[in-house]
Amino acid sequence: MSDTVSRGPEAEQAGRRPPTARPTSPVAGEPRGHRGRIALGAAVLIAAGAVSAGQAGAFSPTPSSGPGPQRAPTPATAAVTRRDIAAMMPVTATLGYAGSYPITGQGSGTLTWLPSAGQVISQGQALYRVDDGSPVVLLYGRVPSWRTLYQGLSGQDVAQLNHDLVQLGYATRADILALGWDYYSRATAAGVRQLEARLGAASPSGNLTRGQVVFEPEALRVSQVTSGLGNPVSAVADAGQPASQVQSAGAPGLGSVLTATSDRHVVLIPLDASYQSQVKVGDSVSVTLPDGATMPGVISSVGTVATTSPGPDGAPGTTIPVTATLAHPSAAGTLDQAPVTVNITTGTARNALVVPVSALLAQEPGQYAVEVAGPGGARRYVPVTLGIFDDADGLVQVTGALHPGERVVVAAS
Repeated sequence: MSDTVSRGPEAEQAGRRPPTARPTSPVAGEPRGHRGRIALGAAVLIAAGAVSAGQAGAFSPTPSSGPGPQRAPTPATAAVTRRDIAAMMPVTATLGYAGSYPITGQGSGTLTWLPSAGQVISQGQALYRVDDGSPVVLLYGRVPSWRTLYQGLSGQDVAQLNHDLVQLGYATRADILALGWDYYSRATAAGVRQLEARLGAASPSGNLTRGQVVFEPEALRVSQVTSGLGNPVSAVADAGQPASQVQSAGAPGLGSVLTATSDRHVVLIPLDASYQSQVKVGDSVSVTLPDGATMPGVISSVGTVATTSPGPDGAPGTTIPVTATLAHPSAAGTLDQAPVTVNITTGTARNALVVPVSALLAQEPGQYAVEVAGPGGARRYVPVTLGIFDDADGLVQVTGALHPGERVVVAAS
């Protein structure tokens, strides 16, 4: 390997200078004897001049004020170490809540109570109330309410109702299993009456009319109330009033009462589509909140459908949706739509041989070396193969003829 090497971008930016080339041999074609004669003649002339100068008093005992010989500065070095290392990719993201649930009114009635934005409604609680305070209750299920439920019916909507009643303690598992989860039995009707009474219904009937219950898969956090007290619960009135007339009377949309999310914090990452192959479900992340606090998390989903939209600089950018979940969601408090920074772990190595990035010397394209400082000022260049970069700590994994404890030359700080 040549002793003269070029520096990589990291070293150049940090101020490292390339090593001075070793002295070359005498100029080709110039006889050594001729060079000797020239040197001898020059020595005679110099000696004669020195005698004349001494007689003229040119040399005096006054010491010279010029600088004396200077030693080359000792280079900055760092130790080669073994340690665990991780590659992190920082991206900008938004901390919000998972899911989107628009709640539309069904049936008839006038809104007499509405929740507040930010309020969390759980299984068996009232989402809103109509007329004399009759509750519209939230129950868990994926089949939407589409009909009146009463004793003798069967179906998937009945099955999820029975599961809700058992989970809430208004029916026993044994009583429901006697006739099946998907059957609206006497035990189901008795459980519905208890639920209605618990929520303050004026006349618990044991039946559930359409619009008296809303099935959603999880607890809801109200993000926006889209209607107001006194508005009709549905934009299509029972009397056949056209929806356009109802909306003009004050309803903001076709039966829209409120919009909601889940109560689970998630981090929404618009990831540059070119990095899709570098991120996968299960990758660890570190999320930095607006106040500087950090918390761990994990990538929970990586989208496959890309979208193109203007970026911060106005130029179009193509991104895919990536979602991360926090290890401790409650630690984020009530933050919503907050800008955060996410460091995604894209690779790890255990007990890796590691040097500072500023120790790298670029050689042939894609090839690197480090300069090892030995005892007595000895230097040698060792080719290395690069692995994982830890940008946070300025380190890089290398393989080559290096050993922990050796010192490598780094850019001066």
